[in-house]
Amino acid sequence: MGAAIADYARRHKADRLRVFSSQFDEDEIPVRELFRTEKQMPLLERTALSLAKGKILDVGAGSGCHSLALQEAGKEVYAIDISPLSVEVMKQRGVRHATQTNLFDERFCDSYDTILMLMNGSGIIGKLENLPVFFQKIKQLLRPGGCVYMDSSDLKYLFEEEDGSFVIDLAGDYYGEVDFRMQYKDVVGDGFDWLYIDFQTLALYAAENGCKAELVKEGKHYDYLAKITIA
Repeated sequence: MGAAIADYARRHKADRLRVFSSQFDEDEIPVRELFRTEKQMPLLERTALSLAKGKILDVGAGSGCHSLALQEAGKEVYAIDISPLSVEVMKQRGVRHATQTNLFDERFCDSYDTILMLMNGSGIIGKLENLPVFFQKIKQLLRPGGCVYMDSSDLKYLFEEEDGSFVIDLAGDYYGEVDFRMQYKDVVGDGFDWLYIDFQTLALYAAENGCKAELVKEGKHYDYLAKITIA
């Protein structure tokens, strides 16, 4: 993704950013959408940006579109991404504070009033079994009274039958755990786990780990924005 972002930033166009998974057919991400303005963002993202306050952390910031929108609104935002190319592009585009950092790095220990995890932000958690580590991390990073705004999707619609019922193998892995690999031109990324989580499961894990999840807004297609606070 970093290679695609850097290419688009340089040429204002990009080739196909191909996405592969063992669970789904090949797909692609329109790279231009990673550079969208606030007006072009979905309602859930615009809602999160409007609610963000204080010292804000933008996790997995990509090209920096959310950080730039927040800066334009006069807010204090710090962007992190694991991709060095993405961080370089963010700095070129005017993001004041952009750092190559993994949210789960033990050395990352600053404090924030708002943490934003947008564009299916739950994905970076990877698997359900990583949720306790995630909640522990946000407890370290959030200031008193702070919160996380995170969006995700419930993939149960992929298992919907013609009669409207859902057929999900409860004995198998959680249906929202997906493996991905990306390719841009001849650059092939490593495989990675990505977590889509339904709100009920998120709320349950939050409660079990000393946090509280509230439903802020639902989207048009099984997507939602959640607010997570320390209980």
